[in-house]
Amino acid sequence: MNVTIVDYNSGNISSVINSFNEVAKDKVNIEVTSDLNKIKYSDKIVLPGQGSFKSCIDSLNNINGLVDTLNEFVIINKKPLLGICVGLQMFADIGYEETETKGLAWISGKVSKINNQNGKFKLPHIGWNEINIVKDSKIFEGIENNSHMYFVHSYELIPEDKNVISATTDYSSSVVCSVEKENIFGAQFHPEKSDKLGLQMIKNFINL
Repeated sequence: MNVTIVDYNSGNISSVINSFNEVAKDKVNIEVTSDLNKIKYSDKIVLPGQGSFKSCIDSLNNINGLVDTLNEFVIINKKPLLGICVGLQMFADIGYEETETKGLAWISGKVSKINNQNGKFKLPHIGWNEINIVKDSKIFEGIENNSHMYFVHSYELIPEDKNVISATTDYSSSVVCSVEKENIFGAQFHPEKSDKLGLQMIKNFINL
């Protein structure tokens, strides 16, 4: 099986690569590439994302044909994709970080700044926080409800269809931290920085 981590110059993804290699242990081929053919013929894709919504969308668009290849993989061929952090946020129709930017429109909704209640909550939301699993998801197999995951973000995905939400976390309000829609999976937290439970989630994705 081939699992491809999409490298589109979206910041440092070495911890994502290391975690997937650690879980794969030579049984699964982990490739890091922006090669459209390799992405197209992968079994599963990981879409990481660091920085702003706009910078990540711009980086995707800067690689000719990449967005079309991802659309074909996810929407037409219905193969599994895991988005991490901004990788998840880009599923939305639109994001409001820096400026209004169109997303991939895989999950109807928007990405807005977390309401920090006039400074009562610090942004970015950074560090370990409890996740509330609200949907029976294969991605959370072996992970107990109220487990702690590692977060670094100031913006949140607000999906129109609440049925896609698989987990939330409490920070100022109930913030969506994981989604699942058919073959599309996303984590707002960083599984690659979330110790053993994060590795379990990566293992669950690889084993889907």
